[in-house]
Amino acid sequence: MDGDRVEIDGGIMEGGGQILRVSTALSCLLGLPLRVRRIRAGRSQPGLRPQHLSGLEMIRDLCDGKLNGGEIGSTEITFTPGKIKGGTHIADTKTAGSVCLLMQVAMPCVLFAASPSELHLKGGTNAEMAPQIDYTVMVFKPIVEKFNFTFNCDIKRRGYYPQGGGEVVVQMSPVKELSPINLTERGTVTKIYGRAFVAGALPIKLAKDMSAAAVRCIRREIRDLYINIQPVREPDDQAVGTGSGIIIVAETSTGCLLAGSSLGKRGKNADKVGIEAAEKLLQNLKHGGTVDDSLQDQLIIFMALAKGVSRVKSGPITLHTQTAIHFAEQLTKAKFTVTKSEEEDPSNDTYMIECQGMGMINPNL
Repeated sequence: MDGDRVEIDGGIMEGGGQILRVSTALSCLLGLPLRVRRIRAGRSQPGLRPQHLSGLEMIRDLCDGKLNGGEIGSTEITFTPGKIKGGTHIADTKTAGSVCLLMQVAMPCVLFAASPSELHLKGGTNAEMAPQIDYTVMVFKPIVEKFNFTFNCDIKRRGYYPQGGGEVVVQMSPVKELSPINLTERGTVTKIYGRAFVAGALPIKLAKDMSAAAVRCIRREIRDLYINIQPVREPDDQAVGTGSGIIIVAETSTGCLLAGSSLGKRGKNADKVGIEAAEKLLQNLKHGGTVDDSLQDQLIIFMALAKGVSRVKSGPITLHTQTAIHFAEQLTKAKFTVTKSEEEDPSNDTYMIECQGMGMINPNL
């Protein structure tokens, strides 16, 4: 400890940008000065990339904080938070860096701001190694709002690899505290829907091929449900660059949402993109949990901040989730337990993630 600065090792466990996102968001919320060393030591290009830096700068501006070491490639930063304020904030990666990851770092902070916030997030809307914006709107939003807050996410423009250029505007009002969530019953799948999209120079036929291949793949496992995957061509004035991809969501009788998605790239056959997304969805349905493996880790910070006990039944715990739990426990007084579920069906690989939240109270309200 340097004075009372919390030391974070950014190279352990998942060893990527997530450690930075979770720890700086919690630092901002709890008023804890922070030093993060060995940033993204587990990645082929360690240190801050443009999207991590723009996320840090946005958090700094959100709370009038001080950031040292904030340059591209930097492997160590110190951050001293101030008071979280609302208002309009802009984060621009100037690359195809994911707007969804920018949202992940900022959202918990602005929930405990003094007034409503409007975040203008610029970069890639459908990027590799990150949730697609469609996932954020179709799956993350309805589930995370069970913590008793709401937000509005307006996709102004979509942007794809390599140049980005997308823009999403997120509006949200602060809350006094977060309620715990209880996602323990999967129920049965009642509908499957999604969107297969193309943008820029790509023909709509590719979207139709992705959709058809995905439906064929799901039909082998699930025969009796209507599957509606809309092929879409993004309007030219609402998309920058050329891109394609698909997201498929399964909704259950208890309101669970699980998804599978995939992105197209040059030389990758459209059928393969559709099948990849369908297989991911089927895999997420197989384990019997109430959340898919992309949502699992995104809920951890909210469970840690909520007042009371949250329970989420999931499939196998991902390294991202283990990492989020480790740093949430290190920085807050939240306590997590993960236990293997006793299932009637022993082939189900399910776990119960339980968290006694710290009960964060918004001091500004």
